[in-house]
Amino acid sequence: MFITFASLIVLAATLGFSYFEGSKKTVAMTLDGQQKVVKTHADTIKDLFAELEINLNSKDYLFPSANAKIVDNQKVVWKQAKQVQMVKDNEKKTVWTTAGTVAKFLKEQNIVLNEHDKISQKPQEVIKNKMNINIQVAFHHTLIDGGKEKKVWSTSATVADFLTQQGITLNELDRVEPSLTDTLEKDGVVNVVRVEKVTDVVEEPVGFAVITKQDGTLEKGKEKVLTEGQQGLVTREYEVIFENGKEVSRKMISEQNLREKQDKVVAVGTKELQYQVSRGEETGTEFYVSTTAYTAYCTGCSGTTATGIDLRANPNVKVIAVDPSVIPLGTKVYVEGYGYAIAADTGGAIKGYKIDVFFPTKAEAFRWGVRKVKIKILK
Repeated sequence: MFITFASLIVLAATLGFSYFEGSKKTVAMTLDGQQKVVKTHADTIKDLFAELEINLNSKDYLFPSANAKIVDNQKVVWKQAKQVQMVKDNEKKTVWTTAGTVAKFLKEQNIVLNEHDKISQKPQEVIKNKMNINIQVAFHHTLIDGGKEKKVWSTSATVADFLTQQGITLNELDRVEPSLTDTLEKDGVVNVVRVEKVTDVVEEPVGFAVITKQDGTLEKGKEKVLTEGQQGLVTREYEVIFENGKEVSRKMISEQNLREKQDKVVAVGTKELQYQVSRGEETGTEFYVSTTAYTAYCTGCSGTTATGIDLRANPNVKVIAVDPSVIPLGTKVYVEGYGYAIAADTGGAIKGYKIDVFFPTKAEAFRWGVRKVKIKILK
């Protein structure tokens, strides 16, 4: 009886176990890409994960939803969300993602990188929890180095980093605009001014002065060189600054005298020549002429007569301009209202019986005006 009773108990347990196992539902699960088939009496997806001791996060990807009822031959896909620290454009943020790789994460975040951008992780890298992803977006900038301009891409944040990235080496005197510590703006311009300081030694002439001395033995208006002038010579040392190959400043730092200058000395005549016309003997030839007046400073006048008299140096001389075919040059005459004079000049407008009388000032010439006078020829 004992054996029979024990057999019945074993049979009942076996039948119960078989029924229990046979009543389970089959679930095909994809857990973070891993395939797994389980049998379960769980009523919902959430109960199933609890049964498997898998903690669900609201950020995870789960299909069907956690509250969905489980049916036989159910398919469940679960991707565990991972926390990623992302830095982009100096902005840091925490992102939950179910992406499997860095490339898929970027696509999920709608981030498109070009060939000049930089990222701290490789695109094929598998996403890990608390992974750091640093994205440096490249911008288009203008680099002017020594006056030569070119367009470049850069992910640098400061001007100093930008120059390092571009392989630019600065010399001691070079200048950068904007400054090295400034933040590099999008589409910014970085100007590297190449500065060079050199020493230039040159020989330069020193001009001489002209010293005049009055000479009473020399005819007024004439000059005579007593001592020829000679330029001096100095050597000067300059500090010269070049920017991008062009000279921008020159400063003399030393000077040495190589040869003294010698001033030119000129004697200036002060002797007055009196062109006096003697009364002479009258020939008896006299006639009327039309007259005008002029000065040594009239428009187009040289100040020297046709016979060589310097009217400017001898303002008191009595001279008339004539037509030589009527009154020969050198003829002494007496002009009514003017006095004794000499025919010593000519003029383009003096033709026939017309003369031009000389006065030292314009006021006297204007007072004379135009008049008809009698002229007498002297011997």
